[in-house]
Amino acid sequence: MGLWRRWGFSAAGWRDNRHGEWWLAAQLLLLAALLLPPWPAPASLGIAWPLMLRLLGAALVMLALAGALWALLRLGPSLTPLPEPMPGSPLVTEGPYAACRHPLYRQILLCSLGMTLLLASLLHLLLLLALAGLLGGKARREERALLALHPEAYPAYRAATPAIVPLLPWLDWR
Repeated sequence: MGLWRRWGFSAAGWRDNRHGEWWLAAQLLLLAALLLPPWPAPASLGIAWPLMLRLLGAALVMLALAGALWALLRLGPSLTPLPEPMPGSPLVTEGPYAACRHPLYRQILLCSLGMTLLLASLLHLLLLLALAGLLGGKARREERALLALHPEAYPAYRAATPAIVPLLPWLDWR
């Protein structure tokens, strides 16, 4: 229970979203949905999905999991699943955070793309788009709090580093 409290979780927060709990709940729901079977199944449509695309999808999932682990480890004790940063946490700008301000979100999208290719699923493509929308909003919420926590350093970091995916307006708002 100590870690949950340290991260800022509370019953009141789940009721009023004070630390972004609803963003996390929606994210977890969409991530769980990635485990659903493909819909419609390509075979039911008479489509033979190329093995090369399935292998590419599996490779992307594995690459995303490795990238997420790297980002998690680099964040260290500053890690929180909520879009509200840990009070007093340092601004992490090295490792995967040098290439992207939200590398965990990037890895989630990469994993979702991998699942879409692996399963050849319209449902999973829709989940990828939903995750892109959700994570773009969650990252914006997080950045308001990071700017308040690091007013001297965050503006320069934000200006120089892509948010999630460079050149995609909803996912990079430098």
